[in-house]
Amino acid sequence: MSAAGETPRTARAVIIGNELLSGKIADKNLPVLARTMRRLGIVLDRAVVVPDVLDVIAREVREAAAAATWVFTSGGVGPTHDDLTIAAVAAAFDEEVVVSPELEAMIRNAYGDRLREGHLFMARIPRGARLVKNGEIPWPATLMRNVFVLPGVPEIFEMKMKLVEDEVGVGAPFVTLAVLSTLDEGNLKPLLDAVVTEFPDVDVGSYPRWTDPKIRTKLTFDARDRAACERAREAFVARLPEGALAGLEG
Repeated sequence: MSAAGETPRTARAVIIGNELLSGKIADKNLPVLARTMRRLGIVLDRAVVVPDVLDVIAREVREAAAAATWVFTSGGVGPTHDDLTIAAVAAAFDEEVVVSPELEAMIRNAYGDRLREGHLFMARIPRGARLVKNGEIPWPATLMRNVFVLPGVPEIFEMKMKLVEDEVGVGAPFVTLAVLSTLDEGNLKPLLDAVVTEFPDVDVGSYPRWTDPKIRTKLTFDARDRAACERAREAFVARLPEGALAGLEG
């Protein structure tokens, strides 16, 4: 349960593209999504990267949609042979692919005399999907039940986060506090174990620094309840030996 007594909303990501799995391109969209979800108070608890295979995409989307409040796909919505996400999302819900008259009109207007049949391929949506839009973003996002179908192009993906925010709303935000220590993780382990046991509702993270001569480890304390975060951090700091505290953040 959240600090407000509500069950936290969750999200899952399905990142699509052979180019990601082959290393030709590095994914930039998952960090953007993760930061957006955190700002909106949504727990992103799983992300998978899958190839351009319709059945694989459909299976992952189906499983994610059943398990999470919201699902976000990235990639595979262009006009070429390997753009299979629309068909896969439709298959995940046993629906057909149809042409959106609204999207078709927008595409025709945008391309004018340069329009080709391939451009109209991008007017396809799963039957039953709707277009999420506002007055700021020029192109809508496709929402099939609880699944946002988003493009893989990083600039466009990030732009559409505003549409996501408008649709899902802002929940109780996360709080992050940090401790900087001169000790390495091996020395900090018993202290961390004690705090993790004492404060099960606070997510405690430990991140070593290998090149900093003064700060060996950064510890983070995350929760929706600021008071719980503060108590966990205070309990950890109280256990540090003299000289082991290098600073506080947050």
